[in-house]
Amino acid sequence: MKAKITQKLINSLKPEEKHYRVFDTDQPGFFIRVQPTGHMAYMVSWARNRERSLGRVGTLTLAQARTEAARYLADAHEHGEPLAVTRDRRGSATPSLRQFIDDTYMPWFRAHHRGDEKTLYNLDNNFDMIMPQRLDAITGRDLELLRTGWLNAGNKPSTANRKMGSIGGVFSRAVDWEYLPSSPLDKIKPLKVDTKGQVRYLLKDEAKNLRNALEVREHRACLERDSANQWRAERNRVLFPDLKEMAFIDHLKPMVLVSLNTGMRRGELFSLTWPMVNFQTKTITVGGDTAKTSETRHIPMNAETFNTLKAWKDQGGESSFVFPGLEGGRMEDVKSAWLKLLKEACITGFRWHDMRHDFASRLVMAGVPLNTVRDLLGHTDIKMTLRYAHLAPDIKAAAVELI
Repeated sequence: MKAKITQKLINSLKPEEKHYRVFDTDQPGFFIRVQPTGHMAYMVSWARNRERSLGRVGTLTLAQARTEAARYLADAHEHGEPLAVTRDRRGSATPSLRQFIDDTYMPWFRAHHRGDEKTLYNLDNNFDMIMPQRLDAITGRDLELLRTGWLNAGNKPSTANRKMGSIGGVFSRAVDWEYLPSSPLDKIKPLKVDTKGQVRYLLKDEAKNLRNALEVREHRACLERDSANQWRAERNRVLFPDLKEMAFIDHLKPMVLVSLNTGMRRGELFSLTWPMVNFQTKTITVGGDTAKTSETRHIPMNAETFNTLKAWKDQGGESSFVFPGLEGGRMEDVKSAWLKLLKEACITGFRWHDMRHDFASRLVMAGVPLNTVRDLLGHTDIKMTLRYAHLAPDIKAAAVELI
């Protein structure tokens, strides 16, 4: 968003679901960043992926922020980089964790990784107690206390490890860029967790119940539409489309069937576009730009997946997304409909992601080699796939019989 930044404009800015920026039309390089939490900061940018926080809105006046931004930009023009940044890097004023994240780490992260909003959200909400501290003043003890607090609050060890991993990336970069001689995480060992864990997949009756619930949901919607059209016909009103003439009443059934038969991650399914579906070769291409691992993989379509997507496309709209949201863009959530479906199917403790586990489990139980399962799932490490190895008991039994 571009606009002339005035106090009136600042007063009108409201937090949104995602962070956004307002760039000043009068002073190029000067802008305001608005976080979902309502935090607003004056910012200055002097080169691609080079920016710095000048201070919080409310703490710094607009006039002060403009003056400071002008000084930064003048220094950058003359020296290639603002003198304040150069001095900080040389250690004359080691930045706080907050400053380092906002001014240095996140601009780098956005240029090299995806998921910057989620990463910043995790850092802001889990490490707010140590944000004001200087980088070189944060100790392993500080981090241990935070982790203990998470565990006492009911977090699982695996969750605590993931949270600590997010700050680990910050300290690693601080060491690489010579802000710190070593990371305070060096002497903190990750908590022990069961890396294989409990694999949740559908039992035979559960799989049957899930499919039955999908059919009941479709049939109920058709009856409700017929009833609505009868009411409208009696009053000479325009009828709604007859759902019985469509392959599916909405996106839920085809999404579930595709998930069960491909093992695609939810985000990959939401980002799936029709050019990625090849009906001639019967393959789905998950592009590296949408895959969690950033690596492209090709998933063969079995008969049910092929027929489902073909019928859905024939029914379809004009969006390039296979399963678009209400406005035709990328779908963001399916939780409400999914939870209602599980309730009708009398299935508990089963997440959307568990359909991926179900896909892998059925492959392993059918005797498919683990390395093939790894390729289909898009795992970069075979260790991730080994969690399903116990589901192939015949192979282990045959091995034992050899001795």
